[in-house]
Amino acid sequence: MVIRSKLMSWFFFLMVPMTAMAADNIQPLVIGETFTVTSKILGEVRRINVYAPPGYYESTNESTQEKVPVLYMPDGGMAEDFLHVAGLVQVSVGNGTMRPYLLVGIENTQRRRDMTGPTENANDKKIAPQVGGSAAFRKFIRDELMPAINSRYRTTHESAIVGESLAGLFVMETLLLEPDLFDTYIAIDPTLGWNNENLSKIAGSILNTQSGMKKHLYLTSSGDGNPEVSQRFAEVLAKDAPAGLRWHYEKMPEEKHLTIYEPAALKAFRAELGPVPTSLPH
Repeated sequence: MVIRSKLMSWFFFLMVPMTAMAADNIQPLVIGETFTVTSKILGEVRRINVYAPPGYYESTNESTQEKVPVLYMPDGGMAEDFLHVAGLVQVSVGNGTMRPYLLVGIENTQRRRDMTGPTENANDKKIAPQVGGSAAFRKFIRDELMPAINSRYRTTHESAIVGESLAGLFVMETLLLEPDLFDTYIAIDPTLGWNNENLSKIAGSILNTQSGMKKHLYLTSSGDGNPEVSQRFAEVLAKDAPAGLRWHYEKMPEEKHLTIYEPAALKAFRAELGPVPTSLPH
């Protein structure tokens, strides 16, 4: 069930001395919309934040209103990464290095539960009271969130997902276990060491069965985020990726795990979501 909240509900106030501006002259700055989905799959209410690209709301003539693809992002709360990525989308669309995308941020409730698959590693299990819920979270996106987005907004059939760290792990797991869910997968410094690097271990056998796959993958690693683990996954891709999987591995040793999201996302958006996808070496 989708529950509407007040339209355009994010407000940012300019910090101006009251002597310079009367209080009744201050106006809110609005960047998007927010609504909630009551999820039967997850058994909870999930908040969804949406940023529409420039020009999306300008046309009132239905015959001229264009549909746009959708970029989904876990960690999509206002206190998480939504504002950063919305800014990148706004700038990139504005300067023509990225096609207009509807950005859909999924705010977290139990991040470590939703972003991780099952694990046999005892240390993995210590990071949260509950882990291993990625299959349910993926089902929520597929069966509840995507229909809600497609019914509320003018969308094409094209979609992408971007995530960093554990959300990057979720991106990579989804590519392997449910590749048809998205067209483009952007995994920024993913936590591929999860469950003793199990994704790297099973990737080859899975990819060998995906001869008809036509997907894009942009994988990055930072200098301090266990880049050797991502390198091992890239080696599996070099050996076993089907011809239809267009993939690129970007090493960014100058970035730390805490600084890589924005510069890596900017590169990925230009390469994978641009007017014409860039031909990149592996």
